[in-house]
Amino acid sequence: MQHIWYELDQDAVIEAVESLGYFSDLRLFPLNSYENRVWQVGIEDEVPLIAKFYRPNRWTNDQIIAEHQFTRHLANAEMSVVPPIAIGGQTLFTHKDFRFSIFKRQGGHAPELDNFDHLEKLGRALGEIHQLGQQVDLSLRDSMCDARMANIARDFIIEGDWVGEAYRSQWADLSGDMIEQIEAAFKQVNPKLIALHGDCHPGNILWRDDRPHFVDFDDCIRGPAMADLWMFLSGDRADKTAQLDAIIENYELFTHFDQNELALIEPLRAMRLLHYTGWLARRWEDPAFPMHFPWFNSERYWGEQILALREQLAALDEAPISLVPY
Repeated sequence: MQHIWYELDQDAVIEAVESLGYFSDLRLFPLNSYENRVWQVGIEDEVPLIAKFYRPNRWTNDQIIAEHQFTRHLANAEMSVVPPIAIGGQTLFTHKDFRFSIFKRQGGHAPELDNFDHLEKLGRALGEIHQLGQQVDLSLRDSMCDARMANIARDFIIEGDWVGEAYRSQWADLSGDMIEQIEAAFKQVNPKLIALHGDCHPGNILWRDDRPHFVDFDDCIRGPAMADLWMFLSGDRADKTAQLDAIIENYELFTHFDQNELALIEPLRAMRLLHYTGWLARRWEDPAFPMHFPWFNSERYWGEQILALREQLAALDEAPISLVPY
């Protein structure tokens, strides 16, 4: 069976970009993106552009446009994000049934999470993004208000019989216990839902000119503020407390942070753990996934997942981090 991406060859990428009035110098470079397809496209006598082709059947046009409106709102407020380029008032285009957008190229490197100056600047930037996001309507996008994302992933794994017999019952039991704890945490905290980047890990932040530049709002969502913050934390409990203290102190220069959301750090980590496994399984028919994730769905992988789930359940049982008053 031909895969959804089979028609998107290099010629199609060039044709798509040139359909918008650009002239390519035929230099193409694929960028790391598994969910979508992203290319750097050389343009005659100009700097290259980035062409992003959206995975078919994932988002509706209106949902993609909502993402674009969010990033353009942030850019208009002089936030360092990379919005799509508008041509004739449009930011979403079609070529050979593929929907795509184009972006300016943004260079940089990942932030240094052991550098407190970087953490403080990330806190300020995300505080401002979340404050500005309160003026944006993301009602067409998904909401992160419970354990639904984890439940969807777990159901897909179990119904698809992905886990080998040696680990099947253990995985089902542990993941079920984890989802109960995620659900309970969201009910207890009852967080305010705001507009989020939605996949705010260091790989989606480019550090340049001593500041963070946020890219790839493809997963923008309505959810708790903590969902955009917890992935900057690493190390032991003392390390995480110091890191989070630096982030939140600067975050609150722009908007309030509800400290009840500290109780969501480990539930959010647990949800991402399950969601990631479900995402790999759901995309396994895409040839890029077996190529780049050859270790997935092996007996060793599921054995390691059992250990990871147990460790995460133990983390869920610990008291949440508390911040130093300031």
